[in-house]
Amino acid sequence: MTDENTDVIQGTLDMLILKTVSLEPMHGFGIARRVEQVSRGVFKINPGSLLTALQRLERAGWLGSEWRQTENARRAKYYTLTRAGKKQLEQETADWARRSGAVTRLLKAEA
Repeated sequence: MTDENTDVIQGTLDMLILKTVSLEPMHGFGIARRVEQVSRGVFKINPGSLLTALQRLERAGWLGSEWRQTENARRAKYYTLTRAGKKQLEQETADWARRSGAVTRLLKAEA
């Protein structure tokens, strides 16, 4: 038996991060853990990919951040969704719904 692929679908990482942060401010490890929990282990985010994505989203103005203490008294960067990030999330969610609907229609097509 082969291991199942747990990589995030290419092109969806930004959307998943934005959605996760829209629920509450979170640090990077918390974001990765939440995605894994909510997806019931289907998706796992590579830490390097997550860091790169968080930096890109912050530069784009879609995430804000501040340094805070975690529950374990460690210092971590917490991310929040900006107004521009909310708009981006809405656009990406609509695009995802359109594309996934098209894939579903193709998979259900019969000769």
